[in-house]
Amino acid sequence: MRLFAYGSLSVVLVLYLAQAGLSEARIGLLLTLTLLGDTAVSLWLTTTADRFGRRRTLVAGAALMLLAGVVFALTGNFLLLLVAATVGVISPSGNEVGPFLAVEQAALTQVVPGSDRTRVFAWYGLVGSFATAAGSLAGGAASQALQGTGASPLASYRAVVIGYAAFGVLLAALFAGLSRGVEAPAGESASVARRFGLHRSRGVVAKLAAVFSLDAFAGGFVVQSLVAYWFHRRFGVEPAALGGIFFGANILAGISALVAVRVARRIGLVNTMVVTHLPSNVLLLLVPLMPTLPLAVAVLFLRFSISQMDVPTRQSYTMAVVSPDERSAAAGVTGVARTTGAALSPVIAAPLFASPALMGVPFFLAGGLKIVYDLVLWRSFRALKPPEEP
Repeated sequence: MRLFAYGSLSVVLVLYLAQAGLSEARIGLLLTLTLLGDTAVSLWLTTTADRFGRRRTLVAGAALMLLAGVVFALTGNFLLLLVAATVGVISPSGNEVGPFLAVEQAALTQVVPGSDRTRVFAWYGLVGSFATAAGSLAGGAASQALQGTGASPLASYRAVVIGYAAFGVLLAALFAGLSRGVEAPAGESASVARRFGLHRSRGVVAKLAAVFSLDAFAGGFVVQSLVAYWFHRRFGVEPAALGGIFFGANILAGISALVAVRVARRIGLVNTMVVTHLPSNVLLLLVPLMPTLPLAVAVLFLRFSISQMDVPTRQSYTMAVVSPDERSAAAGVTGVARTTGAALSPVIAAPLFASPALMGVPFFLAGGLKIVYDLVLWRSFRALKPPEEP
């Protein structure tokens, strides 16, 4: 439900703000502060969730969705929108924001056996990806249908924003009904010294956050919007065809996460993360070297068919190697590290994509840095195994 709401809003958010009278510069500032605010809120909530209560934290996150949706629907005042965007939970891209992902990973780990954790995370991610896609289609179709009945563009987009706020109410009700089984186990003294919600696992989480931020920084050179731009510049691909290319690529990525479960059971989580990621990075290096569009798309599809196999295994590994009462904080800290890393590289990549002579360089930077990440990850964590692995 949450990712469906994110997907529906992401399609119309910028259109809605423009119709409300905001300039492009103010819209850009608003989106930037939205992401920064969501990151800060996520770090604060996730690092206190295991003590404050995971159910309470999830309800608070849903309330911040409601707050942002209501303010965005009721006013076009830039200052009020700025406050709501910074404090509330809004997803301009349709991707996960706020405290939800980290807390839900901790809660799921609490209620499923260790042998099933990676499988559950794989399905969790796959369902979320499909929900985002469905929400994007629904948001666009709903606004178009309303305009077809005579509603103004502003009114049609506002209806989607109101729907986003309504999802916040529904999510709060569902989160409030979760059992106590999702909470962090009692027994750890409240007087234990903590920093960012961590104590015993602080060193492990710091190392994980460092290597994960390197991977995210590398990935920021080839975010989907920039790769789509490269296909358009390099081969003249039209927007409709680009949509088809990346719809297929993301479907392959989602399915690959399920395959990762079987691989991990045979060779372990860390080995799966590295063994599947290395060849995907070699394929990434090959994409800009392809002389024709069909070959470039084929290599891209091959890359996506294995590139996301490290996602559920990475999430599962993080939950397995930290103390139970640190899981929300660990997921939150590593998630913020990834978000920060990914936010830095597009600033470097965009000018490179704009130059015909340099537009292949971001692929080489991304692939090379990701290979370094894989090697550092394997060297640093191959000896630290989850409890369920022999």
